Amino acid sequence: MNLPPKVTSRAFERLAEIGAGTQGKALRVAVEGGGCSGFQYDIALDEPKDDDLILEGSGQKVVVDSVSLPFLANAVIDFSEELIGARFVIENPNATSACGCGTSFSM
Repeated sequence: MNLPPKVTSRAFERLAEIGAGTQGKALRVAVEGGGCSGFQYDIALDEPKDDDLILEGSGQKVVVDSVSLPFLANAVIDFSEELIGARFVIENPNATSACGCGTSFSM
């Protein structure tokens, strides 16, 4: 059974810190063809659309379009802060391999 992606409280907290919800924006997580491993993530602030799956928490929204949803089944959307930088990250159990930077994957 394919479950929708989950969003960590840390990711929702980061969206609140940058004021995404107060600007009417949501974090859009999409999957596109390309990247060094076959598919790549496209993560951006955007307005929700009618056919999006909307995941809500802490007054914030994360949206996934219907085409990307099967590629993100059971995935975890998180926010990571490390010495090299801070970014939203996807832990995707559907990916069979990923590139070193973590923005592209294959299935």
